[in-house]
Amino acid sequence: MKKPTLVLLPPHDPDTDGWRDRLERAVPELVVLRPRTRQEAAHALEEADAAYGTLPADLLEHAGRLRWLQAPQAGPPPGFYHPALVAHPVRVTNMRDTYTDHVAAHTLALVLALARDLPRYVRDQAGARWEPDWDPGSVLSLGEAGALVVGVGAVGAEVGRLLAAFGTRVTGVDARRGGPVPGFAEVLPADALDRLLPEADLVILTVPHTPATEGLLDARRLALAKPGAYVVNIGRGPTVRLDDLAAALAEGRLAGAALDVFETEPLPADHPLWERPDVLITPHVAGVGPHAEERRFAVLLENARRFVGGQELINLVDKSEWY
Repeated sequence: MKKPTLVLLPPHDPDTDGWRDRLERAVPELVVLRPRTRQEAAHALEEADAAYGTLPADLLEHAGRLRWLQAPQAGPPPGFYHPALVAHPVRVTNMRDTYTDHVAAHTLALVLALARDLPRYVRDQAGARWEPDWDPGSVLSLGEAGALVVGVGAVGAEVGRLLAAFGTRVTGVDARRGGPVPGFAEVLPADALDRLLPEADLVILTVPHTPATEGLLDARRLALAKPGAYVVNIGRGPTVRLDDLAAALAEGRLAGAALDVFETEPLPADHPLWERPDVLITPHVAGVGPHAEERRFAVLLENARRFVGGQELINLVDKSEWY
């Protein structure tokens, strides 16, 4: 019987250079190909049963036998789930829960920085200015604050657990998850968002970019937010309308924001958010941390074993919802 074939699609991340040999040693029932060019990839896909990477429509046309596609990220970039891929019978899995600890730690770092007004002090340091602010209202007491976590997946759940350790009352909204979650006072359906926004001192978005979450936090919803609230986005950039956020900050309706992801990346150098003293910006680095590539390989390996064994794959995606 012919062995199933998995194609590692270009372009290749240098950290994955040894994956072909490692997969074939660990799963001898599988043939692994690593084409270097799009032309070679198109040829390899004609006989492929599975693939790892991004599969645009022009390459998908060659994948008549494809039954499984492993996405290289937890939330692939816009355009990954194009209409042809959604319509194709191929099953897609992603890398969710591989960076949970790193992203949650980064989120807490952003929250603590906002709560203690660190963005302003960092700017003061750069200018050698000694200007302490002794106003008690200049800080957010996490033990007296309410946080709304938008998206209670692996990352959102961990963020809520960590915030609860500071005494924060944490509420979540999620399209799929309900019931008790450690650290959360309650987790409600996604349609409760508008009702909960006016009550939250911290609004933390961890949701993926999907048709339902694109532009989720726009001018209308920012107008619903509690005056003086803080917004933190570590999910995906298209979920927050940056111009609307900048306007809300300029009008003084929000106390500040911290962003790791943006509608346009890199954030344009002339965007007003760069200049605001109440905004903290990090360049999409929340997932950075040790062991990330090994964790991604572990997901690919586990699914490769399951695929050749005819077992259910882990991290399956609803392609119509992009996650």
